[in-house]
Amino acid sequence: MRHAGMHSAGGQFLTPVRAHREDKCMLTDQPPVSPPQARPGERRPGDPDPSSARAPFDRRPTGKVVLVMPAYNAAETLQQTWGEIPAGYVDEHILVDDASRDDTVAIARSLGIHVLEHAKNRGYGGNQKSCYREALDRGADIVVMLHPDYQYDPRLVPMMLLPLQLGSLDVMMGSRVRTRRECLGAGMPLYKYLGNRFLTLIENVCLGQNMGEFHSGFRAYRREVLETIPFERFSDDFVFDSQFLVSAIDAGFRLGEIPVPVRYMPEASSIGFQRSVRYGLGTLVAVGQYLLKLMGFPPARIFAPPRSRSPRIQG
Repeated sequence: MRHAGMHSAGGQFLTPVRAHREDKCMLTDQPPVSPPQARPGERRPGDPDPSSARAPFDRRPTGKVVLVMPAYNAAETLQQTWGEIPAGYVDEHILVDDASRDDTVAIARSLGIHVLEHAKNRGYGGNQKSCYREALDRGADIVVMLHPDYQYDPRLVPMMLLPLQLGSLDVMMGSRVRTRRECLGAGMPLYKYLGNRFLTLIENVCLGQNMGEFHSGFRAYRREVLETIPFERFSDDFVFDSQFLVSAIDAGFRLGEIPVPVRYMPEASSIGFQRSVRYGLGTLVAVGQYLLKLMGFPPARIFAPPRSRSPRIQG
């Protein structure tokens, strides 16, 4: 079949020409027309909106960071812990010694750490109270608590700080429980692992959270949290930690966490079976107090008064 436009009258083949619209393919000798220039202060169509441009990422957000270490007989591990805290992220270091019987205080002072000494042992919770009071008095905007027994990895301090410095979270936790194998392989006793899993499940369900664990000693708080939570009323024993988190959740503060490796060794501080049972029961009591408050019963002493609660949940 012959096609029009493919042959000349003399039978010779001609190059086929594809038809195009004139407005798109016609050549012209006229110079291209430049788009109109925008007047000063005007944006042309397609120009980026300057109000939507992101500011450069600040690798060192402002705000004073104070790292506190509640210490008791930490002479063997203090220097190693101190040596692995990354430089440039913490403005001041405070160690509160709870009447240690070793050289904890002397070693801390030789490292240039600001030291407070308790004349008598006040307990783990009592030690934290002194840590936080001193940090607030020294102008801390963020307070990091790190045990000086080298159980937690100090190199992760910067990861704990950034969500608080950006204002996206109020409380940060270092979660030890990423997998069962890692926990038990690091030396966590089986009864502690099972207790941790049981209590964390109860706390997540009752407190409306989704945390990997609630019982880490590696923590960081914004100043607003410490100024709101009535931590002076909490126990001087280990259940201080559970009371703190229950009270923080009740006050509307936002919790987050990062996974951290943990080490269990003879030099690391750890509570025995009986005190672990007492701690677990105290944790359940704190959760029960939270539930009773939700049901309209008078609030327990661990909760902040309504006028002190975070604006995010008022009204």
